[in-house]
Amino acid sequence: MHYATSLALLTDLYQLTMASGYWKLGRSEQEAVFHLFFREPPFSGGYAVAAGLGPAVDFLKSFRFDASDVEYLTTLTGNDGGPLFDGGFLDYLSELRLTCDVDAMPEGTVAFAQQPLVRVRGPILQCQILETALLNIINFQTLISTKAARISGATGGEPVLEFGLRRAQGIDGGLAASRAAYIGGCAATSNVLAGKQYGIPVKGTHAHSWVMSFDDETKAFDRYAEAMPNNCVFLVDTYDTLEGVRKAVEAGKRLRERGYEMIGIRLDSGDLAYLSIEARKLLDNGGFPDATIVASNDLDENIIQSLKGQGARIAVWGVGTKLATAYDQPALGGVYKLGAIKSGEGEWEPKLKLSEQAVKTSIPGVLQVRRFENEKGLVGDMIYDETRGIDQRSVIVDAGDANRRKQIPPDATGTNLLVPVMRAGEVVVPFTEESKDKIDDTRARTQRELGRLHPAVKRLMNPHEHPVGLDIGLHEIRDQMIREVRWDFGD
Repeated sequence: MHYATSLALLTDLYQLTMASGYWKLGRSEQEAVFHLFFREPPFSGGYAVAAGLGPAVDFLKSFRFDASDVEYLTTLTGNDGGPLFDGGFLDYLSELRLTCDVDAMPEGTVAFAQQPLVRVRGPILQCQILETALLNIINFQTLISTKAARISGATGGEPVLEFGLRRAQGIDGGLAASRAAYIGGCAATSNVLAGKQYGIPVKGTHAHSWVMSFDDETKAFDRYAEAMPNNCVFLVDTYDTLEGVRKAVEAGKRLRERGYEMIGIRLDSGDLAYLSIEARKLLDNGGFPDATIVASNDLDENIIQSLKGQGARIAVWGVGTKLATAYDQPALGGVYKLGAIKSGEGEWEPKLKLSEQAVKTSIPGVLQVRRFENEKGLVGDMIYDETRGIDQRSVIVDAGDANRRKQIPPDATGTNLLVPVMRAGEVVVPFTEESKDKIDDTRARTQRELGRLHPAVKRLMNPHEHPVGLDIGLHEIRDQMIREVRWDFGD
């Protein structure tokens, strides 16, 4: 984590008022299970890339209410002017240590709507007070990693540089975005602190201010080449772009005489398709066929796709604002819902949230996700209740449309996507070590996962739906619970 102080109060007040209620009613230790999931893939796309688990586990591992947290809570008052929280409850918080079990999809896993990304099981009070922070961490990083995957896919394998720090939503947002963007497929970041913190490659050259600080463009390029001979990507659009390319070629020749090679040029404005095509001609004719053309200027996956369709000669794509801020969809919309509670007899009782909007009706049980595949590729994903197992009929039913069903073929093999992360509050998988090798492994997992998806699911517009549904036995239980609730309320 990037903080020296406790983050236990990184929560909404209602989490603590509910926790106080559970404590007063003697229910604080009653076992429950909650699931963190999203209802619709972001960006009108067909998938999401799970991210944020590493920082989330760091948060859980160090979760404590310190003395300053408890002291602050003593100052909160109710509408009668009296203390909001009982002193005994605050004493309880000061001694609280997490004992929850946590299972989650590893970062870089491709996920779909309604599937739990994280499952938290343990005392209901503890599960409840973790909700807000887990959503804050997982929602944002999953959103950005998905955006990065879409942008990286649009380039057809050409590298994407994340340039979003200056436009990101604060320091935390900048660091989290750089991390998630790398997991999603970006090749490097301009964010030097993220490079240090996470082992992400860092890239960058000079800005327009460098050129403007000299009397002319030629002198600016030559002086930069003298100062940084092994990092020469010249920004050529300060005044006249194609004239800037010509001056970059001449500066590159002088640099070559000193035993160094110009890396390339950067375009940051104007008609990027036309300018890149003309710049490529100038570079090739000037003796720099290997010089790279880097482009930036409010790019996203749709603009990149359009530029490539126009024959743009861009080889490296710098993407900032629209990546680091998820410009066209600023929130994932992930939620955290109660799935089941243990009765006094030790049996799991499934719990259901019913809504007039079908998509908001929750899935009851202690949920797991199994991904099936055969020699032809991915078959589909099944959400099932771990306490009941998979129905022998091996059928999945769409959670929003019971008429959409799919038989899992007998030759398909399945893998559970939620893996153990914490047991009784202790980390069992070392997600907390953010070494370069680990984040590179996570990035590689993203690429493998995306490579397994049918291309139609990865379309930017009107993607095909990967088959996801409830185990038919779970569907029938859920359907019965819905009918019972509606009958009770006369619906």
